[in-house]
Amino acid sequence: MINAQDIKNGTCIRMDGRLYFVIDFLHVKPGKGNTFMRTTLKDVVDGRVLERRFNIGEKLEDVRVERRPYQYLYQEGEDFIFMNQETFEQQPIARALINGVDFLLEGMILDVVSDASTDTVLYADMPIKVQMKITYTEPGLRGDTATNTLKPATVESGATVRVPLFINEGESIEIDTRDGSYLGRVKA
Repeated sequence: MINAQDIKNGTCIRMDGRLYFVIDFLHVKPGKGNTFMRTTLKDVVDGRVLERRFNIGEKLEDVRVERRPYQYLYQEGEDFIFMNQETFEQQPIARALINGVDFLLEGMILDVVSDASTDTVLYADMPIKVQMKITYTEPGLRGDTATNTLKPATVESGATVRVPLFINEGESIEIDTRDGSYLGRVKA
């Protein structure tokens, strides 16, 4: 148990039978009345964000979470099989628990966050930026750099990314896995 005033960004708490990560907090001391904590919480399971106030001194159930590196091995049905980099145990993780799953390639290392008390996987985070080779896109025309027009391109993971017209098949690009946006060309 922790006190409400001990809340920090990244703290995981159990409330109403669900797990929430604190993504923002503010210690508020109004002119009249009691001091309280205004927090923004993110549901671990479905990603919904909610705002909640806690009175100072209120007890909250904190959850100890562990972040460990896991390597992606292969897909089996709807589950993705990962290997713990420390113990070499294999762990299946559901597709819905992996952030940025469309850009997942065999051999990638992900941060897997799990509840330390029950050893259940909460979610897996892809690196924010990944480099991928374009496997298919329409050829770009010479001089197509004046406008911000984008075209679809398929990368090696099978995902489709919107890229500028001058990008060609076979080039490597950098992608933001949070929203699938094109960040830039990778210099070879």
